[in-house]
Amino acid sequence: MTKTITRAMLAEAAARKTELNKADVTAVGEQMFAMMSTALMAGENVKLTAFGSLQVRERAERLGRNPRTGTEHRISPRKTVVFTPSAQLRTALDEKANGRKQQSASDVHERA
Repeated sequence: MTKTITRAMLAEAAARKTELNKADVTAVGEQMFAMMSTALMAGENVKLTAFGSLQVRERAERLGRNPRTGTEHRISPRKTVVFTPSAQLRTALDEKANGRKQQSASDVHERA
């Protein structure tokens, strides 16, 4: 099961860790998101070191199909934002996943 983390949750956690006023932390976070949005809308890439990068990509026109009815329809071309995780984040995720696999395998052996 996945858990969703909201902006409010991020602001609250950052305020606790930094011992700053929650309103100030929220204002800084909102300003960062606004600056990132502006950069992306201008076609610029946003790089967050040790986390990843965001970039705008063009999606070509394509044919889509309604899975329920099977009817085809045209999906118009559009722009979308793509997130690419940094090498550090990918490594950390892989290590966590491998740790879970090893842990779950040892749990199975212990139960047997």
